[in-house]
Amino acid sequence: MKRVMAFVATMAILSTFGCVSAKEHKARLADIDGLKNDVSSLEGKLKQKEGEKAALSADLKRIQQEQAKLQAEYAELKKQGQAAADENANLRKQSQTLADDNTNLDNLLKAKKDELRVNITELRGKLTEKETELTSKNAEIESLKTQMTALLQEREALNQEKERALREKEKSIAEMKQTYDSLMGEMNQEIKKGEITITQLKDKLSVNLVEKILFDSGSADIKKDGKKVLDRVAEILAKMNDKQVRVAGHTDNVPIGYRIKEKFPTNWELSTTRATTVARYLQDKGLNPNMLSASGYSEYRPVAPNDNDENKAKNRRIEIDLIPKEADKAAMEGTAR
Repeated sequence: MKRVMAFVATMAILSTFGCVSAKEHKARLADIDGLKNDVSSLEGKLKQKEGEKAALSADLKRIQQEQAKLQAEYAELKKQGQAAADENANLRKQSQTLADDNTNLDNLLKAKKDELRVNITELRGKLTEKETELTSKNAEIESLKTQMTALLQEREALNQEKERALREKEKSIAEMKQTYDSLMGEMNQEIKKGEITITQLKDKLSVNLVEKILFDSGSADIKKDGKKVLDRVAEILAKMNDKQVRVAGHTDNVPIGYRIKEKFPTNWELSTTRATTVARYLQDKGLNPNMLSASGYSEYRPVAPNDNDENKAKNRRIEIDLIPKEADKAAMEGTAR
């Protein structure tokens, strides 16, 4: 650039000196000086521009480097963006899957809620039913408690009654034992002869009198010696005012003879009449009639087989049983039922 400007200035000078006057020459020189100044100014500006150009080149290079870096970063970002896009697509896909799953879960949850609602309704119904049953059971329990209290009270009363009855029974057994001893002592001779048998089983006392001591064969009239025996028995039994006296008539299996058949058609009538006759005699001797009873059993309650005269004699008998009043009452009630 400098060479071009110098060449232009030289050509201008040569052109001026070739055919101009001194005045013109001065003017030309002045012009040349002006041109030099212009050239100098232009060179300064050119130098400035070249400096600016160098600076611009440096900036351009820096910018190009930065551009290359930015392009590299852009490429990386683009690559990352693609990866992000792929990841985003994958996330969208997962999101859709999750949305579908969420929808399914919502549907399942709704179904479960409906099922639970039905179950809750059923359970509430069952609960109400159970509460009703519980109320009923509580009422039953209260009723049972009341019954139990009553039963305990009844049991206590029964225990007291049992204890009282036991005491009375023990007393009765003692009295029976005393009566037994009295009868054994009073009837000692008859017992030895086998005409009377006396037995005691706890609170029951039995006096067994064979037929011959009281009656003639086929008769229901008490003999004189039989009355004497009954008098002694009655004297002892009359002291037992709180006992039942049961008189039972028994026969053997020999049919009634022709001569007395009109009066006693069978052994039933004979056994019953003899028992009744003895009971009436005991009443006459002071025994309370309310405590007396009579019954006949004919031949149907033997104490020995009717296979010989001795055993038949044992079966023809009058039994006088002395028992507690309560026992007789219980037996009567059992018979009534």
